[in-house]
Amino acid sequence: MATVSLTVFLRTEMKSGQIEDGAKFWGALFFSLINVMFNGMAELAMTIFRLPVFFKQRDFMFYPAWAFALPIWLTRIPVSLVESGIWIILTYYTIGFAPSATRFFKQFLAFFGVHQMALSLFRFIAALGRTEVVANTFGTFTLLLVFVLGGFIVAKDDIEPWMIWGYYASPMMYGQNAIAINEFLAERWSTPHKNSTVGKTLLKERGLYTEEHSYWICVGALAGFSLLFNVLFIASLSFLNPLEDSRPVISDDDSESNHNRQLASNAQLSPGSIVSVANSQSKKGMVLPFHPLSLAFNHVNYYVDMPAEMKSQGVEESQLQLLRDVSGAFRPGILTALVGVSGAGKTTLMDVLAGRKTGGYIEGRISISGYPKNQATFARVSGYCEQNDIHSPHVTVYESLLYSAWLRLASDVKKETRNMFVEEVMELVELNPLRNALVGLPGVNGLSTEQRKRLTIAVELVANPSIIFMDEPTSGLDARAAAIVMRTVRSTVDTGRTVVCTIHQPSIDIFEAFDELLLMKRGGQVIYAGPLGHHSHKLVEYFEAVPGVPKIKEGYNPATWMLEVSSTAVEAQLNVDFAEIYANSDLYWRNQELLKELSTPQPGSKDLYFPTRYSQNFVTQCKACFWKQYWSYWRNSQYNAVRMFMTIVIGILFGVIFLNKGDKLQQQQDLMNLLGATYAAVFFLGATNATSVQSVVSIERTVFYRERAAGMYSELPYAFAQVAIETIYVAFQTIIYAFLLYSMIGFDWQTDKFFYFYYFIFMCFTYMSMYGMMVVALTPGQQIAAIVSSFLLSFWNLFSGFLLPRPLIPVWWRWYYWGSPVAWTIYGVFTSQLGDKNIPVQLSNGETMEVNRFLKDNLGFDEDFLIPVVFGHIGWVFVFFFVFAYAIKCLNFQRR
Repeated sequence: MATVSLTVFLRTEMKSGQIEDGAKFWGALFFSLINVMFNGMAELAMTIFRLPVFFKQRDFMFYPAWAFALPIWLTRIPVSLVESGIWIILTYYTIGFAPSATRFFKQFLAFFGVHQMALSLFRFIAALGRTEVVANTFGTFTLLLVFVLGGFIVAKDDIEPWMIWGYYASPMMYGQNAIAINEFLAERWSTPHKNSTVGKTLLKERGLYTEEHSYWICVGALAGFSLLFNVLFIASLSFLNPLEDSRPVISDDDSESNHNRQLASNAQLSPGSIVSVANSQSKKGMVLPFHPLSLAFNHVNYYVDMPAEMKSQGVEESQLQLLRDVSGAFRPGILTALVGVSGAGKTTLMDVLAGRKTGGYIEGRISISGYPKNQATFARVSGYCEQNDIHSPHVTVYESLLYSAWLRLASDVKKETRNMFVEEVMELVELNPLRNALVGLPGVNGLSTEQRKRLTIAVELVANPSIIFMDEPTSGLDARAAAIVMRTVRSTVDTGRTVVCTIHQPSIDIFEAFDELLLMKRGGQVIYAGPLGHHSHKLVEYFEAVPGVPKIKEGYNPATWMLEVSSTAVEAQLNVDFAEIYANSDLYWRNQELLKELSTPQPGSKDLYFPTRYSQNFVTQCKACFWKQYWSYWRNSQYNAVRMFMTIVIGILFGVIFLNKGDKLQQQQDLMNLLGATYAAVFFLGATNATSVQSVVSIERTVFYRERAAGMYSELPYAFAQVAIETIYVAFQTIIYAFLLYSMIGFDWQTDKFFYFYYFIFMCFTYMSMYGMMVVALTPGQQIAAIVSSFLLSFWNLFSGFLLPRPLIPVWWRWYYWGSPVAWTIYGVFTSQLGDKNIPVQLSNGETMEVNRFLKDNLGFDEDFLIPVVFGHIGWVFVFFFVFAYAIKCLNFQRR
């Protein structure tokens, strides 16, 4: 931004010494101040990120709050020196500020003070807000107050007397005064003008100080604010507690909950009891029948491109092989465990078989009940329970299942049947007590880890799949929770479905719940594939038959023993290769016979076929996606309630600050105040929409990746639903905001002017929200999206037409004025309200000019261009929407 600034405010275009030369320097100074101030906003996100650990350590009496805050303050001092120094070095002489070494270092000191103050302010706001949404809202509101009352957007003399306290309480005012005094009291601005000098006249127009010693007062005030905010930061850390309640949802039905606990306790009593408990529960036919399917795979290999790190260490191969000659079969009604040490390729094999890999090269044969696997049709008959349990946080458990069933069951299934099936699945997975509980975010609120696991399984079951993959369903659970989940898994298998799970170091009772095992060693090779037998006796017999392998001790966990005796260290000690032993065993050849049988279609059977790619048509997909987004937004009070509240507060605040400025048009400064009001009203709340929507879209995009991989819908219905619900809330937001501003600022009460005002504000908020969505869709994560969006917002701010009117922008940058959507909105609002006025206004040089002519000649606003500006807003909305939809469709930042 420093490089852009110096090309916009290039010294060859920056004349000095006259009143009319001041406009460009005001713009350059204020834009520099904005950037230095905004650079401190990154501190807010960093502090929010640190707070959970701090609160935990504080509560355990690790250290007092000041011991946490003081090092942060001290380590930021070099950061402020570097950032302020880079900006000053790049811009001071290239822009053409006062050519004096003393004034160079004084501006550097002022920017250092502003940056330190900003860092301290945002740290304090983060500690006060404690969550990202609340802190960002507080931060935006504070920034708005600080900027609007800082002396540039509205001159001091035009602030209402009873609001003048806000001017003196704004740290921005002291920064603005310091850099303006440093520039305009230089010798080159000392030309006499009306019993004063040009420099002092420019300062007086803005109501700023005109004495040289005031610079040091302002720098001292910035240091004082920095100290104050750090003290308040320490106080907030000392006395405030986290806002979020991380306790899981408690079951509503105590009796059923106690029954579940009893069953879970029983499941831990003896090996194999999970199976008996699951079998003891009543079995009945499901409402919707399904076709049992087997999955056979033979000689499967999987390669990825060689990582750059390994190439740099001298590895010459171009590909890295993760799976080597893997063969096996999964059959209906049989629960298969995929087991191996970390790095053995368990999840890799599951992803390859399920078609979830986004890259790499696959070799080998995979067949479904004898027919070659086709991923498009396979996604319709399979389910994949991811380890991370990804769900939309603001819908209930029942709604999550209803939504999945709506989009994944066949279109000919009636609504009543679908609802009955969902009820059956909830009963099977024991989710009835939690049906109205919000899902929440993992580890923050909502369901516990075990409850989320069961929801993940249920979400896949309501699709009525024939084959289900589960990636480590018991990871992160205690023994009781793991037993509950495994009982759910066992119940699923007993319906006749094909289920395969990856398991990492299972307990003895969980291991006994499985029927068959596929064991892998590091390097992606199979060392056992076959039945476990009662108390795993078949597995034990197989490995004990290998010479040198120690016998299992009585009561020892077979899973632990199996991993120990098949480790790399034991292989080296015994000088054997378990993969080679398996490949030469009778078990391997029996498996090959089974694979041959399962790879041949049964007589009279047909290959999987679906007439359409998705279960539901486009319109139904749109309805379902919108239905979920509607409930997600309705229950997301942190986002929408806070947004509406801030809209009302900011609307009233702006209305009070700019009260009746709309009909006060005697002087040029009155027009500039009104332009500042338009700029602030449009940019600040619009930018808030763009940043606050990013966290919402980022969470939903993670859910979208899972739902798209499951074949629930195409990309466009998702994009439509996300944009449609956001636009509805923006419309309500704009009604509140436009009415407050229009009535309090005092614009003419004419129907066409009010609707112009509403239209431009509404379109601005809409394209800003879509811009925020688009940036998230184009970037891998929310942090990168925030950086990219703030960079472009700075561009739009610079070329908005307020800091530097279009006629004053250098010709080589003037084209980008039309590339700033904010400039179109300010053009539309200002021209629609004042473009028809021909009353005279007194200019700063003493001359008079009609308002509409002043707008055209000095600001570049022409009333005849108003209709193209109206259509231009529609263009911006469609551009951001289509880029968002295209990015969602074509970019996948989830690497598997």
